[in-house]
Amino acid sequence: MTLARIRAMAAAHQLAVLGGFATGPDDGLPRDTKTFLLLGPREPGFWPHLQAQPEWGNPDPVDRWSRRVIGTMACDLEAKALFPFGGPPYHPFYKWALKSGRCWDSPVRLLVHDTAGLFVSFRGALALKEAVELLPVSTKPCDTCTNKPCLAACPVGALTPAGYDLPKCHAYLDTQEGKDCMTTGCAVRRTCPLSLAYARMPEQSAYHMGQFHK
Repeated sequence: MTLARIRAMAAAHQLAVLGGFATGPDDGLPRDTKTFLLLGPREPGFWPHLQAQPEWGNPDPVDRWSRRVIGTMACDLEAKALFPFGGPPYHPFYKWALKSGRCWDSPVRLLVHDTAGLFVSFRGALALKEAVELLPVSTKPCDTCTNKPCLAACPVGALTPAGYDLPKCHAYLDTQEGKDCMTTGCAVRRTCPLSLAYARMPEQSAYHMGQFHK
């Protein structure tokens, strides 16, 4: 098994390997796991691909599609599929992402990825029984981001270095002014320079904002 093979399998479903690590006893993974790989949207093209799948139009289409596709990949690789939804208990994807060498805690405490920026998201992960080559470790993009626009992007200051004020965010989304975030995505996530280059469609952001703000 090679990383190239796994990346090709993922790309066939508009997914990308967004990071990973060689596992240890404190990672909360099955004991026979040797390599852990995070999978997320491959842009451009993820959202049109997903909307063309049989799950679309049914309840929970994104999660159901993720279970089918990543679950099938895991079976083919004799691995275990893990997902950031479906709990409790919930898997520690935030912790795993920080260990991947490609994600960091941003100035506003959201995860930031070296290519997806603040739009990073995970559809699932693979816990592999074999040692597999990993993506090279990257460097935290925030360290060279001079303006750090994310710090001032939230219209109501709900996302700051001190953490996330969830009630303040939801209250703003209920207003007329909040429709911009609802239809095009979180203003903080959108302002990250890496997010701007990631080519995530506004329709995808609008869908997830709708799920978040039910």
